[in-house]
Amino acid sequence: MISLLSVNARRHRPTRLRHPEPAPYSVGVTLSGVRLAAMAAVTLALSGCIVLGPDYNEKSATVVPNQPDAWVQPLPHGGATTVMADWWSKFDDPLLVELITAAQSQSNTMAQATLRIAQTRALLVTANAAAMPVLNASGGVSRGTLVVGGPLILNTSSQAQLQAGWELDLFGGLARGSEAARARLQSQVAGWHDARISVAADTANLYTNFRGCEQLLQIAKSDAESRAQTSALTGQLVQAGFQSPANYALARASAAEAEGRLVTQRAECDQLVNAMVALTGMDSGDLRQRLAAQAATLPAARQLAVQQVPAQMLAQRPDIAAAERDLAAASADIGVREADRFPRLSISGNIGPLAFNTSDGNLNATSWIIGPTLTMPIFDGGRRAANVETARIAYQTSEISYRNQVRRAVREVEDALVKLDSMRTRVVDAQTASDGYREALTAAQARYKSGFASLLDLEETRRLSFNADNILATTRREHVNAWIALYRAVGGGWTPADTTLPAAFAAQASSQTSTGPITQ
Repeated sequence: MISLLSVNARRHRPTRLRHPEPAPYSVGVTLSGVRLAAMAAVTLALSGCIVLGPDYNEKSATVVPNQPDAWVQPLPHGGATTVMADWWSKFDDPLLVELITAAQSQSNTMAQATLRIAQTRALLVTANAAAMPVLNASGGVSRGTLVVGGPLILNTSSQAQLQAGWELDLFGGLARGSEAARARLQSQVAGWHDARISVAADTANLYTNFRGCEQLLQIAKSDAESRAQTSALTGQLVQAGFQSPANYALARASAAEAEGRLVTQRAECDQLVNAMVALTGMDSGDLRQRLAAQAATLPAARQLAVQQVPAQMLAQRPDIAAAERDLAAASADIGVREADRFPRLSISGNIGPLAFNTSDGNLNATSWIIGPTLTMPIFDGGRRAANVETARIAYQTSEISYRNQVRRAVREVEDALVKLDSMRTRVVDAQTASDGYREALTAAQARYKSGFASLLDLEETRRLSFNADNILATTRREHVNAWIALYRAVGGGWTPADTTLPAAFAAQASSQTSTGPITQ
């Protein structure tokens, strides 16, 4: 360290403090301005000239076998909530869009994702600040006594200092730390978008399930009324002597069973309403009124038609974007650990006035100190080398996670397309079965009233018709949920016009994608 002390002393009266002369004077060691400038130039030249660790290359790091080599990563819905609302408006249900918007503002999941972004942003500021000079100020005053070969002297000393320090990033460890922090912030931003897509899909699923529950409730109510009418008719026939008491007992049991199913179905629908209230924060009474205006009507994806989904659409999935940013952060961490194995150089110094006042005289001075500090690792038992190896393994783990995430995304899209295709056929078949059994039930009821069919035949036909109606309602609900599953699988919507598949993706999906537009 090189220090310089400049002292200014002034005698007020004869004192035991001996000064060579009453005029101000200075003593100390000086450093040539040329030498100081040369040292600063060398230091700045060394700073940051070497950056250890691998340079992350997104194109080469994110190559997945049998997948496109280069993906552009857009934000889901362009990162705009208005675009998200426009996409969901294709389901032709304004209440669904309103529920999704309300859930976005009330979601604890999104709130937690927002806080994680704020926390990671603060960590990025810390990482960036590590490479910047630090400037602090300090000061102090003390009072005491002094004996210099004579009587006791009361003295007061005061000091103020401006302290500066700067760690030079000789081997790029600080730069890599900032790079890793920046990548982690981007990963958290992608996580927020993932939460946004998940909340929208969960809200849509909940709303669709409620509408499907209402349809099942209507079926259960109609079935209960039909069985109650049969029970009443059977009772009249028993009194007239045309039916046995056993048949009347069977009819009453069937009616009671149907009433029990109705109560259970109504309770399930009420629970779904409570879940929507909890998710959106809307008033329960107001929400029930809004829901009653369009009771038992499923949202219909009338404007959506998709034959196949380009693999490029998967790049907008926030979980893939987050995994890629985690991979970039893991790559930068290797450089941080490697830089720890090399010397660290920092420059520190301080400057400030100090005063020493006594009853016999005052002493005022200004001091400054500046100099480099070099820290060299000599022996650590292999700890730093192990840290580097740990960082490399962490990178390999992130690389595997990224590839698995991409493959899982491809599979989820393919599964969603397969389900959409199958649901189209299933809805048609379920509708045919429901119509056929309903016609058979009408005929069976007429024959029973005329005495040409037994109660057992009627109950069997009613059971088949009831099951067919339930299957139709459930299939319609699952068809809409299949659209929502595709929405989630592609990371938040798609453009129906984008139906051209890259060759690498088409080779995998050609046997599983639908062969024509799928509509509600």
